[in-house]
Amino acid sequence: MESEVDGDVLVIGGGVVGLTTAVVLAERGARVRVWTRDPVERTTSAVAGALWWPYRIEPVASARAWALRSLEVYEELAARPDVTGVRMVEGVLGETALDEVGAWAAARLPGLRLATAREYPAGPGVWARLPLIDMPAHLPWLRERLLAAGGVVEARTVADLAEAEAPVVVNCTGLGARELVPDPGVRPVRGQLVVVENPGIRTWTVSTGADGAMAYLFPQPGRLVLGGTAEEDSWSAEPDPAVAEAIVRRCAALRPEIAGARVLEHRVGLRPSRGTVRLERAALPGGRRLVHNYGHGGAGVTVAWGCAEEAAALAAG
Repeated sequence: MESEVDGDVLVIGGGVVGLTTAVVLAERGARVRVWTRDPVERTTSAVAGALWWPYRIEPVASARAWALRSLEVYEELAARPDVTGVRMVEGVLGETALDEVGAWAAARLPGLRLATAREYPAGPGVWARLPLIDMPAHLPWLRERLLAAGGVVEARTVADLAEAEAPVVVNCTGLGARELVPDPGVRPVRGQLVVVENPGIRTWTVSTGADGAMAYLFPQPGRLVLGGTAEEDSWSAEPDPAVAEAIVRRCAALRPEIAGARVLEHRVGLRPSRGTVRLERAALPGGRRLVHNYGHGGAGVTVAWGCAEEAAALAAG
């Protein structure tokens, strides 16, 4: 049974984790305000390639449970892709055998099978139908859903948790938690993307080459998103031309038609990595409650709804 949340709740952080948590809280009866440093369109979440799959996230067992709950929600949202930004799209998890996927996912993904040599010549690979989220559409939709539930979004930078005067405070600040909490265990993992005109590719691919370099391509409405990188402890938000060239080269090795695609945009996002997700309750002065919900690494979209519901239960007391 869902826990009702009475009273005022302040959610700090306006990325996908913060907005999703705020939506769940508001729809369970709380009066929710969100404080966000950046508009949702300029958060780290807005840069995400956003394929549903647990990536660089621990603890593994909890992450799988959060991911499966989120999968249920995304499957429902995919019925209205033009509104929610969520679509169910087929593609290949490269360098993966069926027995490496795990029973936890296989039981929920009935179409899972080995990719054919034509689908993934590099082999082996697993063919799957997964949620692919268009973040520039999904984040504003989350914001509108929150507003419809009576929530409020305010542009505000928070330097100290003492500024957060509410009976319940939910900390969804991602990388910002490094300074705000402070939690030195939160570290950036830099991801760079290249957005190109889509030459007609309809399926996604995620691949790791023999040298360990990652490549992925995600067809989003009106464009193709190419990635990627995972540079630990890199704080640079500026696109590196040499890295961009290498990304296009790796993706063109998978799909040759990408080689001539016109580049539309370069993006950089800093994933909020931590040894393990911090999803727990703490105390604030005056008997107030603090719920931490951060450190999701590259899987914030994947686990957003599962984590939001757990955070809401913690907020309820």
